[in-house]
Amino acid sequence: MADATLIYNLLKEVFFLIDDGDRHLFGQFNLSVPRFYILWHLGNEPGISSRRLSELMICDKSNITRLSKGLEADGLLRRQPHESDGRALRLYLTEAGETVREQALAAHLAYNAQRLQDCSIEDQDALQQQLLCLKESLMEQLTDLMNAEND
Repeated sequence: MADATLIYNLLKEVFFLIDDGDRHLFGQFNLSVPRFYILWHLGNEPGISSRRLSELMICDKSNITRLSKGLEADGLLRRQPHESDGRALRLYLTEAGETVREQALAAHLAYNAQRLQDCSIEDQDALQQQLLCLKESLMEQLTDLMNAEND
């Protein structure tokens, strides 16, 4: 029988190893993990709002504001007023931001392939299916928990 605590601890350890590897990799591009993911999201959704970005990154808007101001100061991001909501801003990559994003993303994709190279394709497929199942279950449980808090 599976041990839920052992599985949780293994997942947590794997997360820390992945996160630490990402931290070292992105550091080569003068990026933290959150700064990379802001660039990643902006490349996928140019003009995204700070509010939407905070939802995608599961953090509060003040963190996104602080991070985006730093990226703007580094010339990687530009903020523009929203055309219909005077309180909101739209976020875009600059040309330099797009270049850094492309370089960091290529390095990240290569690093992820390297991370999994010791697992067979079959094992990778099975792991992907199991993680998708776990993710769906965790999302449902979190939704239920949040709904219970609001009742």
